Amino acid sequence: MLHKLYYKLHRSAAWWLAAILTFCVAGTVRGQYFDLAVNKKKVNIPFRLERNLLIIKLKINNKGPFNFILDTGVGLMIITDPKLVDSLSIPNKRTLKIPGLGEGEDSEAYVSPILNVEIPGLVSYDIAAAILKKDVFNLSGYAGMPVHGLLGYEFFNNMAVKIDFQDSTVTVCRPKDLKPMRRSSKIPMSVEDRKPYISARVVMPGVTPFKTKLVVDLGAGHPVSIERYIKNYGLPQKFISSANLGIGLNGPINGFISRLEEFDIGKFRVKQVLASFPNDNNNQNNLTVKRDGNLGAGILKRFTVVFDYPDSVMYLKRASNFDEPFEHDMSGLEYYAAGDNYDRIVISRVEPGSAADEIGLERDDEIIAINFNPVSKMTLQQIDELFKSKDDRSLLLDVYHEKRLDKVVLTLKRRI
Repeated sequence: MLHKLYYKLHRSAAWWLAAILTFCVAGTVRGQYFDLAVNKKKVNIPFRLERNLLIIKLKINNKGPFNFILDTGVGLMIITDPKLVDSLSIPNKRTLKIPGLGEGEDSEAYVSPILNVEIPGLVSYDIAAAILKKDVFNLSGYAGMPVHGLLGYEFFNNMAVKIDFQDSTVTVCRPKDLKPMRRSSKIPMSVEDRKPYISARVVMPGVTPFKTKLVVDLGAGHPVSIERYIKNYGLPQKFISSANLGIGLNGPINGFISRLEEFDIGKFRVKQVLASFPNDNNNQNNLTVKRDGNLGAGILKRFTVVFDYPDSVMYLKRASNFDEPFEHDMSGLEYYAAGDNYDRIVISRVEPGSAADEIGLERDDEIIAINFNPVSKMTLQQIDELFKSKDDRSLLLDVYHEKRLDKVVLTLKRRI
């Protein structure tokens, strides 16, 4: 996920934490879940999409509101901002080591008691959370706004959840009250280890089309990731090499970016899709559910999506942006928001041989303005769109470089 965040827990760590939290609320019949409030048949929840992360507001124990990412790719609620421990006045918390997370404090999390998680129109039941002792993800810096955690399986497991990316609205109802969408495709879905899985067909140049089992991962910003491809078929015919696909808890995830000739899901045929191909040594051999990769928000946002976990089905309806071309970043820059108001843009990595590398931009340089527009007035989503807007487009950047303010011309270069 070059230029997209990959913050998933090491899979054994995620399974382990989920098991601990389940144990903590043992004795409940249905486990941890949300339901509609009395006399509600459906509830609409607004969300904000930043860098393909779907962010909603919620309160915890009558405090907040806090910003949480809705993420089907995590099997438990995770509070990533350690400061919430004190602000929520959580008693009786236990410290646990997390296998695969890291050394020292990085490898520790609190397990909370049952929390009152408040989303207007919904009621939470028996929901506990893992609270990381150190903010290893820096989700706030990535999104350019305060982000306090991730909400996954508990939100989806009891209700039908409709996500309309065009209207920035999540609509929830009971599965029996779900109304079919016209011209939608019904996709069989299995829920295993607290995550949803679907099958899709992949067409690559020079390779016989093959089926894949993919985890549907709202928290992955890229379109799709295909694992073990390099081991089975070798490198794609055209690719960006040595790509940094993001950061996991065990360090950088390296691999390649290429294009699928076609990605088939249900009745839909998605053409020329950008795909991530992690190196073989990034794959985890101890996955509790064997799969071939993940389907991310880069494709899902081209649909209206309904998740119906209780009935093991997902519905997709083509959106107005379905045919927009998939473009990769053309600058070679990775960056994050810094400062108290997340209004400073700091470069974290420059891809070797990229347009940014050719003009001498470096890690820790700070971008002040783009085409005379202060970055403090722009969202990271808007900056992302500029940097993948058009091959050979020239952008004027004001940059603090080596303790001086420079003006440089960055000419975008399509690399795939």
